[in-house]
Amino acid sequence: MTFLKWVTRIMSVLAILCLAGVIITVSIQIGSRFLPYSYIWTEELTRYLFLYAICFGAPLALLRNDYIAVDMIVGRFKGKVRKIYDIVINFTILALSAVMVKESYTFVQLGKVQSSATMPFQMSVIHATILIMSLFLLLFSLVKIGWLFTNKKNPYEVDGGGEL
Repeated sequence: MTFLKWVTRIMSVLAILCLAGVIITVSIQIGSRFLPYSYIWTEELTRYLFLYAICFGAPLALLRNDYIAVDMIVGRFKGKVRKIYDIVINFTILALSAVMVKESYTFVQLGKVQSSATMPFQMSVIHATILIMSLFLLLFSLVKIGWLFTNKKNPYEVDGGGEL
């Protein structure tokens, strides 16, 4: 199995676990409304798990071309024009991801001196979601650019899913 398959499988499992954690935590929060005591940490943990779910899910969506797009004009592009368009888009994502990596590293450093209000976390652990997501967006945009230049089909792309 290739490195990319391992990475995408691990990220998929982590995204699923985070979303399952959100569901469980929100269920605990709802259930505690009917009990004589409440759990103050549930709102904060829900937010953190949701951030990590996005952190792992957003790069996977990029790799699979699962982002929402209005492609009335772009869908009419054929052949070389469509390939150039895709290359420009992926280079733009690459550039923006590189900026996000640089800036999010600074953000993580700021979080080292802050702690979570109700949970025993340094905020740098939470701020790291942006850094991790940016690194994988950068990596996956490079992979997609490589596929475009070598005329390889994206094996992760899902055809015909979710269109109206």
